[in-house]
Amino acid sequence: MVDIPKEITETTHHHRVAVVWSVLSAEIERFACGTGARMRIVDVGGGSGGFAVPLAELGHEVTVVEPSANALASLRQRAADAGVTDRLTAVQADADELPDVVEPGTADLVLCHSVLEMIDEPEAALDALADACAQGGAVSVLVANRIAAVFGKALTGNFSTALDLLVDVDGILDGKDTMKRRFETATLTALIGASGLVTEQVHGVGVVGDLISASIAGAEAGSGEELREFELATASRIPFRDMAAQIHLLARKPIR
Repeated sequence: MVDIPKEITETTHHHRVAVVWSVLSAEIERFACGTGARMRIVDVGGGSGGFAVPLAELGHEVTVVEPSANALASLRQRAADAGVTDRLTAVQADADELPDVVEPGTADLVLCHSVLEMIDEPEAALDALADACAQGGAVSVLVANRIAAVFGKALTGNFSTALDLLVDVDGILDGKDTMKRRFETATLTALIGASGLVTEQVHGVGVVGDLISASIAGAEAGSGEELREFELATASRIPFRDMAAQIHLLARKPIR
């Protein structure tokens, strides 16, 4: 297994990122099969490079497609600081513009994390992700989970809000939400299937990490590592998986 890069282990939500990284590192190893082959990776909505820079540090060629000029400026600085400017390409574009900036069928791995819940047409974006992916390549999708949002509101006594999230078709609070939709495992896998991709793995990200306070999580020495171990142990187990703050899915583009 590829070790979690230092830049990732030092993030505030290490327990959450660890689940995603464990899936991605296994995919990297599967691709290399002991040959040391480097991947062509596209990170859609990759922001300032939280995943892109560590992946480039591992030697992979990474293209970040991101609409925010400020995020791209931070990305370029981070890449320069890490010495990976030659392996990282920054492109200012939206997810639905992917066909215009990435040659179809060329990406061994496509990341799309915390994007589908924020855009108008997730179906079109998934089609674009699938088109960019090479046959046999993988697509990593991370989205907000409706069930976790409902549960979180209920646990704080906001039962009316929890019910609103539960009954709204998109799992949002009309006029009060920063997101356009939240997903559940079934709705996400259905969208993935409609794009022609085949779901291989589903994990929950942040099963309890967002429900407990930082003071509890860090109450004892080593408890942060224990939380990480708990998250990794429950990430793929039902019902824990389907209650997590986010749903992470790894899908494959079939070889035709």
